Amino acid sequence: MNTESLRIALIASNRFPIREPFAGGLEAHIWHLARALTGAGHRVTLFAGEGSDPGLHASLLDVHAFEPSAAARADESMVSETFLADHHAYLSLMLQLAGPLSGRFDVIHNHSLHYLPVAMAHTLGTPVVCTLHTPPTPWIESALAAPGGCPATFVAVSRHTAAAWRPALGTPATVIHNGVNLEGWPRGPGGTDLMWFGRLVPEKGAHLAIEAARRAGRTLRIAGPVCAPSYFDEKIAPHLGDDVIHLGHLDRADLAAEVGRSAAVLVTPCWDEPYGLVVAEALACGTPVVAFARGAIPELLTPDCGVLVPDDDTAAMADAVPVAATLSREAARARAQSCCSEQAMVTAYLDLYRQLLRTPCRPAEVIG
Repeated sequence: MNTESLRIALIASNRFPIREPFAGGLEAHIWHLARALTGAGHRVTLFAGEGSDPGLHASLLDVHAFEPSAAARADESMVSETFLADHHAYLSLMLQLAGPLSGRFDVIHNHSLHYLPVAMAHTLGTPVVCTLHTPPTPWIESALAAPGGCPATFVAVSRHTAAAWRPALGTPATVIHNGVNLEGWPRGPGGTDLMWFGRLVPEKGAHLAIEAARRAGRTLRIAGPVCAPSYFDEKIAPHLGDDVIHLGHLDRADLAAEVGRSAAVLVTPCWDEPYGLVVAEALACGTPVVAFARGAIPELLTPDCGVLVPDDDTAAMADAVPVAATLSREAARARAQSCCSEQAMVTAYLDLYRQLLRTPCRPAEVIG
């Protein structure tokens, strides 16, 4: 086969389309990867929610829906509608890839958080790459522990995530940091206000950013979708006003402009972030970051582009704001270019794809 132009299937979420404004960081990552691969001349086919961006110039695989009968719904073994919809979508996909679509792709690259692409990878005659975007989950660990193992190549989005998965994998995963399109996140002029952006859910901790910004005496602009309405209503909405502003769910261009005109971005996870895409995006805009030192975030930040503070310590975060605001915006941008650019990510994945095509897997082999 011609390794210059590859036929690549990307497996994403069956629920969410790959388009702006993104449902989350995972959808943003796949959008960047699909766009970059097609731009490099490769043929990309995407499995994702209905309504994905036609500008990606990728072929789409339909998500198969399933409606159980009234009798099946009444059975005591009936699971939640969401679980059943996900199960049927991925079961249908994997049977298609093993059957009528067999041989149509050179590489199948799974980014989903579902267990079936892992459990059924052995049914495919095509190299499978699985990127691990989250901490270990019981369903995927079960698929890995099944007899015969999983003949896939595992990639982790950070050293932190690779270490978390190593007991289940039994071998180190390759680490490839997620990348951002530097042209889409241009270096901005900076400003005096602070910025927080991401999904408005408890684990992202926007309420802690509000507390830190008020301690620092700075205006905070918040951007992101309200994914947990009760959290927003209880922890965010009561604090909105002249000094805390919710900009809504912005598309990438508007969001990049807001980040670029900020003095610093606050990153306040209440859990161990597997990667920290907002850190990469902020640095690409030349905006220094003040972040809780959790998960993979310390891998991305260096002292010349950000400040790490202890978990949940809003007083320390407030004290770090004037320090971060004096850091070089050129250094922040340079860190993004060297550590987390889209080009570096795509080059690493293409090198991995071609390595796999040169070295076929044995049926029960896990490469990492």
